[in-house]
Amino acid sequence: MEWYIIKVAFNREDSIRDALMRRIKLSGMEDLFEEILVPTEDVVTFTRDGKRRVIKRKLYPGYIMVRMVLNDDTWFLVRETPGVGDFTGPGGDKPIPVEASEVAKFLPPEESDEEEGETTLKTAIPFKVGDRVRVKEGNFQNLEGEVEKVDEANGRVTVIISIFGRSTPVELDHWQIEEL
Repeated sequence: MEWYIIKVAFNREDSIRDALMRRIKLSGMEDLFEEILVPTEDVVTFTRDGKRRVIKRKLYPGYIMVRMVLNDDTWFLVRETPGVGDFTGPGGDKPIPVEASEVAKFLPPEESDEEEGETTLKTAIPFKVGDRVRVKEGNFQNLEGEVEKVDEANGRVTVIISIFGRSTPVELDHWQIEEL
C-alpha cells in the first residue's frame, strides 16, 4: 500500500472522503484501501466576546490523501467518485505515490509521542507581516503601526510603533490590535 494525493472539490474534502469510503465498502474493495484522510491541524480562535475555541483548519484545502493499492479497479473507483478531480503528480498513465517521509508530516501524532497529553496549539491570527494596525487596548492604545512579526504558537504579534519619532517594536497579544 502506498500514499497518493488526490485533488478534490474545494471545501468538500470531508464529504468526498465519506463518499469514497461508501463506494469502497459497496464495491467490496476494503482490503485494497487502508486509510483516507484530510490533513488538518488544531487552531485556537477567539470569538467576538473573547471566548477561546479550538477548531480544525485544513492544511491543504482541495486535497485528500489516500493509502491504497493502485490497480485499474481502484484507480477507476477513485476517479469516478463525484467531486474527485485527479491524482496529483506528473501527467501520464500511472499516478506516482508520495514518499512515506513526506506523508508522516501530515499524519496525526501518535499518543506515545505526546508529553502527558499536552499539545501546542497554534492561534489563528488574522494579521500578516506588513499589515497596518491600531492598538485597541493596553499601554499603547490608539497608536498605529505596522506588523513586523506574527507568532501563531504564542498568539502574539510584534508591531513597529513610532514613539517620540523613533520606530519601536512592541510585542502585543493578537486581540489587542485591530486592522486599519
